[in-house]
Amino acid sequence: MKSFEKILFPLDLSEISPIIIPYVKDMAEKYSAEVHLLFVARVFDYFKGIYVSHPSIDQFEADVIAGAQKKLREFHEEFFSNTHIKTKTTVLPGDIAEEILKYIDTENIDLLIMGTHGRRGFEKVVFGSVAERMTKLTPIPLLLINPFKVKGGLSETPEA
Repeated sequence: MKSFEKILFPLDLSEISPIIIPYVKDMAEKYSAEVHLLFVARVFDYFKGIYVSHPSIDQFEADVIAGAQKKLREFHEEFFSNTHIKTKTTVLPGDIAEEILKYIDTENIDLLIMGTHGRRGFEKVVFGSVAERMTKLTPIPLLLINPFKVKGGLSETPEA
């Protein structure tokens, strides 16, 4: 069986992210793997075509990235600072699925662990499903966790 040396945990810093942590830690400890925490900030290039000024968009994106870096540091501190697990944190701008795939390639990731959101209806049409795209596109093993189904996870059913 293949050994997992580098695990990628792309997260959105929502209430779902902490639910996935026990699975990430368990796999990291079992394989003595390094954990990469990745947050991808959506870019807003599509607003440039509707007369929103470039400096406004660029500043907003810079603020989003700075805020995400701060929040990711806090997340790391809360969930990984008291462990012996080696970690790396990264914030990138771009399309979430595309950036995950690039990161897997550039960082030689062996295992992808991520949560699902259970989006349905209009929200799924608008935002799509990153987890669904990863199941089709990732070149490495993928462990998907449904936070609405795991013991101790979110008890509310996602809205239809």
